[in-house]
Amino acid sequence: MSALLVTGDRDRDQDLRVRGLSVAEYRSFLAGRSGASFLQHPSWAEVKDQWSAERVGWHLDTGELKGAALVLYRQFPGTRKYFAYLPEGPVADWADPEIDRWMGPLLRHLRRAGAFAVRIGPSPAYRRWDAALLKSATGTGRRVGDVLATEVDSLGSAVAERLRARGWRRCGGDGDDADAQPRYVFQVPLAGRSPEQLWSGLNQEWRRNVRTAKKAGVEIVTAGAADLPEFYRLLRITEERDGFRLGRSLAYYERQYAALNAEQPGRMRLYLAVHGGEVLAAHTMITVGRRVWYQTGASADHRREVRPSNALQWQMMLDAHALGAEVYDMRGVPSTLDPQDRPFGLLRWKLGTGGQVVETLGEWETPMSGTTNHALYRAFQAYLARR
Repeated sequence: MSALLVTGDRDRDQDLRVRGLSVAEYRSFLAGRSGASFLQHPSWAEVKDQWSAERVGWHLDTGELKGAALVLYRQFPGTRKYFAYLPEGPVADWADPEIDRWMGPLLRHLRRAGAFAVRIGPSPAYRRWDAALLKSATGTGRRVGDVLATEVDSLGSAVAERLRARGWRRCGGDGDDADAQPRYVFQVPLAGRSPEQLWSGLNQEWRRNVRTAKKAGVEIVTAGAADLPEFYRLLRITEERDGFRLGRSLAYYERQYAALNAEQPGRMRLYLAVHGGEVLAAHTMITVGRRVWYQTGASADHRREVRPSNALQWQMMLDAHALGAEVYDMRGVPSTLDPQDRPFGLLRWKLGTGGQVVETLGEWETPMSGTTNHALYRAFQAYLARR
């Protein structure tokens, strides 16, 4: 995104400078930071083909990088203004109590690049609930947030307060459906656990289903790009059955698979569950450093009694463990604890792995200063509300 690139934006008080980073510089910085999301790696810009992008970093006069971000820009029609989006970023020291040291220079850079508003996704967690706790707390009208959390992250709470004090608005308020990325995710801790301990962490239903799949002869296969059309066919069946629509094309997944694996071979994997020569389920997995994500799952409507999805997930969990991952992130879950709510089925399924529901800080937005920027931001909000 060379047309938008601005270099040499200095914060005179803190001696910080924001500049564009080469792919090599950016990757080198991420390699030294644990926990950076795959959404902040350079390859993600190639996946989001309707957005322009740049990589920026802020550093001291010594040249030491103190933080970095992949910024995606969406142009507002009929203007030279952009909505700036940092998915699950920036990659920064969120524990720094003087957040303005790096946030100020970053925002000034984005404003000069033409942004009328910015959305970020801070990395600290906010609250965590153990699976056993939530299983015992289900009930009519109940939600995850109604249950006293197993753990409240003090850093997450502090970051939320710092952002509010600076005028940032949490997208959707206390709701969980206004973020582009899931606010509630499900994570299975892997660090320090043996495969046997992971197995014992599954509930009885999960262990029974995995055994059923094995006895029925379900075979787990690691596939390739040529099998993405079959994955996509099953995804459309799943969307119709479960009443949701991701709105992504086969070309999107083909582009994602190519871009992520070009950046790092094996970064994105496609797993198939095959029974009697037929693919019954297909799931994708993404690996970055010591984090592994189960990204998207799909399954057929028939022969569900052989439990192909349970078998897939168990194999993916074992593979993540073998790769040295510390966390197996099963991505988004709904916040409902009401068994009568249709989305609850997904949460119930993931709870069976014995992990934790984690409430992230979610996504936060702020308009840039100026009457025009505020007007564009209001128009942008109205557009999103109509979607």
